[in-house]
Amino acid sequence: MAVIKIPQSSRLIIKVQTGVNTSGNAVYRQRSFNNLKADAADADIHAVGLALAGLQVYPVTAVGRIDDVELVEQ
Repeated sequence: MAVIKIPQSSRLIIKVQTGVNTSGNAVYRQRSFNNLKADAADADIHAVGLALAGLQVYPVTAVGRIDDVELVEQ
């Protein structure tokens, strides 16, 4: 029995460093942008993430993508 994945949607995640804690360790937060097209190219999503990074108050440390899929038996 084979299982296939059916893309549903994607999310763009931008990780920002919001400061440091009392121990001197970096504190991070994530900004999430939902409902991207599931078939959007990684390079396009990365380019949008970099454009949005320029609008952030805090320094951006990472740009990522999370794909939501449905797993079904074939």
